Amino acid sequence: MNATGSPKSPKSQKYANSAEFPAQFARTRRFSLGVPRHFTVSPDGRRVLFVRTGSGTDPVGRLWQYEDGAERLLADPGLLIGAAAGAVPEEERLRRERARERSVGVVSYAADDAALLVAFALSGALWAVRTDGGAPFPVAAAGPVVDPRPSPDGRHIAYVSGRCLHVVGLSGGDRQLTRAEGPDISYGLAEYVAAESMHRMRGYWWSPDSARLLVARVDTGPVARRYLGDPADPAKPPRAIAYPAAGTPNAEVTVQLLSLEGERVDVVWDRGAYEYLVDAGWDAHGPFVAVQSRDQRTLRTLAVDPATGATEVRHERTDAAWVELVPGTPARTASGAPVLPEDDGGTRFLTVGGRRVTPDGLQLRAVLGVEGEQVLFTASEDPLETHVWRYGPGRGIRRLSGGPGRYSGVARGGTVVLEGVTPQGNEVRVVRDADPVTGTGAGAGDGAPDEVIASLAEEPALTPRPAHLTLGERQLRGALFLPSWHQEGTGRLPVLLDPYGGPGVQQVGRARGWFTCVSQWFAEQGFAVLVVDGRGTPGRGPAWEKAVHGDQLTPALEDQVDALQAAGARYADLDLTRVAIRGWSFGGFLAAAAVLHRPDVFHAAVAGAPPTDQRLYDTHWKERYLGHPQERPENYARSSLAGHGHLLSRPLLLVHGLADDNVAAAHTLRFSAELLAAGKPHSVLPLPGATHAPSDDTVNEQLLHFQRDFLLDALRGRPGEPA
Repeated sequence: MNATGSPKSPKSQKYANSAEFPAQFARTRRFSLGVPRHFTVSPDGRRVLFVRTGSGTDPVGRLWQYEDGAERLLADPGLLIGAAAGAVPEEERLRRERARERSVGVVSYAADDAALLVAFALSGALWAVRTDGGAPFPVAAAGPVVDPRPSPDGRHIAYVSGRCLHVVGLSGGDRQLTRAEGPDISYGLAEYVAAESMHRMRGYWWSPDSARLLVARVDTGPVARRYLGDPADPAKPPRAIAYPAAGTPNAEVTVQLLSLEGERVDVVWDRGAYEYLVDAGWDAHGPFVAVQSRDQRTLRTLAVDPATGATEVRHERTDAAWVELVPGTPARTASGAPVLPEDDGGTRFLTVGGRRVTPDGLQLRAVLGVEGEQVLFTASEDPLETHVWRYGPGRGIRRLSGGPGRYSGVARGGTVVLEGVTPQGNEVRVVRDADPVTGTGAGAGDGAPDEVIASLAEEPALTPRPAHLTLGERQLRGALFLPSWHQEGTGRLPVLLDPYGGPGVQQVGRARGWFTCVSQWFAEQGFAVLVVDGRGTPGRGPAWEKAVHGDQLTPALEDQVDALQAAGARYADLDLTRVAIRGWSFGGFLAAAAVLHRPDVFHAAVAGAPPTDQRLYDTHWKERYLGHPQERPENYARSSLAGHGHLLSRPLLLVHGLADDNVAAAHTLRFSAELLAAGKPHSVLPLPGATHAPSDDTVNEQLLHFQRDFLLDALRGRPGEPA
């Protein structure tokens, strides 16, 4: 009712229904706070360790244990004396940034093999707690601690401090196993491209007998430096980072075998031919490494002789475009059978022991773990969903997750923890589902009651209402968000495309992610919002992913245009004379490209953190798709915005964090200078102190308002706009 007692019209409520969303979106850190994550299951399957903040707005992570249907708090940073006394080490800050971590406190941990001893770092201090009782206790360390990991037997904790690897006993006795020979050297840490582009966040691995470690040594001396300053604080010195841009030298990464007594053996392979360390590990069959050629067309799995460091090729994958890295591979079963992906045409298969164990059309996404001869993995039958599956010899594969959504999980001792993002939001179910040896028994979908680990995340102030569409001759998967107050046939709506549209990310699915909430919020502001996953996005097989090889722009933009036109033909209320597009990172690149190359279709754009010159992006990620810039310069010219600024004829807003060390602010600043030189009006919104994923709550709240107002103003007065 309004002030006169008359009922409000649906349209008059369009801002009231979503007014609180931007502030909520910011204070909940994209609805990530309060969500349980980082699960570990004990060998008997009875206990589950996890991290969760105290509420949907509390950013402080705490360590929990779930057992017999009840939760027990293991470590609360607020109750630990001196836990917040120091600053977070720079290496740890970078690890969190690479992982897009949005909380503080206990953000990660590692456990011994029995899940009885847990180690974690707080403000650079080393802490441990026993899960069978007792309070957390500090462990004396040589300096600020990064990535602590207990030995499998729980007698020692390894950690990195000052770029050196240490091992300490629980009662003391710290041993420095490596010494960084200079400021460019580090031991036990993942280099930039490993963390950003290879899924590898760690740099050392314990042997199963707890006597030795496999350790990566990184030398960033050959890598070019970038300097990130803060223009808002001119007295603050710039920060130097080693950033290997496409076509320039990478860090030199080698691997060593170290004993607790200080004995060292170098791992030997042809580093000239295979300069990338993709992954490594140490299981009952010995240490192994996965290495990749610079052109990324060959990936080798090497067995390592622990006595001599000599390596032997156990498997080789090749591809004419690039070998896609699948998380969790390579791996081995208890009998030594290799667990690997295999691409064949339109399907990415799971292979065990050299044999395909998944059917045609089921797309392998990741290997989650191996227990005995069983393999837990995620795969997609339908690109709109990702489910958890298990393979066992003689029994084939079985899907463990039930309803629609995108799922991941861990399993051990007959217990499976299923972590899902569903149409209703986040959920975590503990399924006591199977005999750990045979894989048989009750489970998801079998009527057995599941246990739930509660999510404390806030419910969004608005409910996403996507209509899932299959569009055009390429059957593009899309989602259309209409205002909740809109009634069909009552008026035409301006259209906002809201894509990512690039490798590694799917936005369209039967799941309520933060991005679906944002798309619905823009719909409530008066747009018909269309989200489309085009060629190059994951989930539809290797041929679909590799359709962008050599050209990351043309296919991606064509798919957005085709989907828009198909949706407009189906829904008469979509006004194709008023079309805007927004995006961040690759989505920002796509948005800016849309108004440059297709002004006949797109009438305004917001481009956040856009990589405008592909030559400025990192080696492993960019050379994967476009090749080496000295060998394929035409691919970089074709796929860049730089050099095409003179084409701009539509309103464009460029947004960029000035502390972004992933897509440097130079992308936007140089492109803005090009537009200015060409006499092309545009707008630039710099974000002082912001990284690639801005963390300031006020910035994240106001960015939504700013983008909305820019786009509405840009489309105002175009044909179809009401007076």
